Amino acid sequence: MRIAVLGPGGVGGYYGGELARAGHDVRLLARGEHLEALAERGLEVRTPEGAFTVHPRACGDPSGLGDVDLALVTVKAYSLASVTPAAASLAAAGADVLPFLNGVEAVARLREGGVPEERLLAGVTTISAAKVAPGIIERRSPFRRVVVGEPGGGLSERVERVAEIFREAGADARASGEIEVDLWRKFVFLTAISGACGLARASVGRVREAELGLLLIERAVAEAAAVGRAAGAALPDDEESRAVEFIAGLPGAMVPSFVLDVEAGGPTELDILSGAVTRLGRRAGVPTPVHDTVVAALGAATA
Repeated sequence: MRIAVLGPGGVGGYYGGELARAGHDVRLLARGEHLEALAERGLEVRTPEGAFTVHPRACGDPSGLGDVDLALVTVKAYSLASVTPAAASLAAAGADVLPFLNGVEAVARLREGGVPEERLLAGVTTISAAKVAPGIIERRSPFRRVVVGEPGGGLSERVERVAEIFREAGADARASGEIEVDLWRKFVFLTAISGACGLARASVGRVREAELGLLLIERAVAEAAAVGRAAGAALPDDEESRAVEFIAGLPGAMVPSFVLDVEAGGPTELDILSGAVTRLGRRAGVPTPVHDTVVAALGAATA
């Protein structure tokens, strides 16, 4: 399969590398020193199981990607607008477009940016991967999970096919007939730990162990789940307890990437994490005081 990766950083670079190693024709849209390193030395991928190098096509201009069958959108959410025209152009030429972004609004934003409805897929990935140097990607987690589905629900041949290519590339991948639920399930726990750890500028463990820290996490989880149900997501009745249990099992030293972005002083995903909870909550009439506080405090701190 011909696959374009729009944003070959941690997530996109890792999956692009594994897909290239599995024999697919991968093209990477990159820039700056990362692009230079990819062109000169190829893409080095480091994993807990070992390292490898592949040499996919790398370009800085979307026109250099050519026609592809699948376009992976793997930029940070705050950079989505910068690659949406490229995604729309590839889709117009026949590519399916699959975003792996945090939040629950990526498909809608791509649609608003000109990607045709019939070319859109929805996806969720759970992985810890980072670009550690130009041309070098490191997967730090033992897991790399992928869920792919049709935005409107139900299964299809193309969803099954895309899930299969990720399995071929070593991922624990599946097709989902309820991708909206999968998106919201990740969103519920991710917004909770990002917001709580962002307010504290601390690791997951330090927040859990602080006085009222676990209560803060539980309330953040409950607000996001309530907003999801109000938005139409058929979250299970025990979703809140599942999310809290998952967060309780995370390594104590883990620091959400959102917190690292806040501390770096650059752009963050505040708008699509707690910002989305508050925005969608107001629309549905669901109170979200914890996430409102996250937005007010961190919005002021990073303005």
